[in-house]
Amino acid sequence: MVSSAGLYECRIRHVRRGAVANDFTYSSYLWLVDLDDLPHLPGPLRPLAGFVPADHFTGHDLSIRAGLEDFLADRGVFLDGGRVLMLTAARVFGYVFNPLTVYWCRNAEEQLVCVVAEVHNTYGGRHAYLLFPDEKGCANVAKDFYVSPFLPIDGGVYRMRLPEPGEHLNLAIRLELRDAPPFVAGVHGERRAATGRELLRLAARHPLAPLAVAARIRRQGIALFLRGLPVVPRPRTRTEGSGGR
Repeated sequence: MVSSAGLYECRIRHVRRGAVANDFTYSSYLWLVDLDDLPHLPGPLRPLAGFVPADHFTGHDLSIRAGLEDFLADRGVFLDGGRVLMLTAARVFGYVFNPLTVYWCRNAEEQLVCVVAEVHNTYGGRHAYLLFPDEKGCANVAKDFYVSPFLPIDGGVYRMRLPEPGEHLNLAIRLELRDAPPFVAGVHGERRAATGRELLRLAARHPLAPLAVAARIRRQGIALFLRGLPVVPRPRTRTEGSGGR
């Protein structure tokens, strides 16, 4: 069905320590796609996977790649036509929620130039972080976006491990905060061929996957609030949905 894409059935774990501890794991699936060779599904399968510019960066770009290249150019980074792989959740029946989209960006000589981690919150905002990982895929960056109502926007540092997926997907993000235990998230999965049969299997096993992910995260938030975890007000002075520009 798809020449260069891959599917990862994965388990996603969130761990919070402290006075109100929480540890939950859920299953879903993600796509790894080449931005120059996005999947083109046959008619009956199209509602199961959509990749549209409105879901990334400014939301107003002609293509996802154009949005990424504008974001990079604003920071003095140019790929010169090099290959970009994107790990993301696709739209399913017109709905998508992507807590994290990752872009591995190479130049024309196939050298990894940078990684972009695009974070989405449940309020419809998104923010992109430009990373220059080491040989193990590790990079640090200051937190600069409101994601959780229980975490401050400032004063935190993300320690990310984002190696490019192969047969295995193995990502980890650790948010270190001043005077508070760290928050840790991990994504682990195995690559599957992006065939119609495999997509149907995953869609049946994880029905309406993006909606289910958003519902799980909101449910966990409500549970933490009811357990007495204090809420950090969402700032009104920062513009969300800008792609970090």
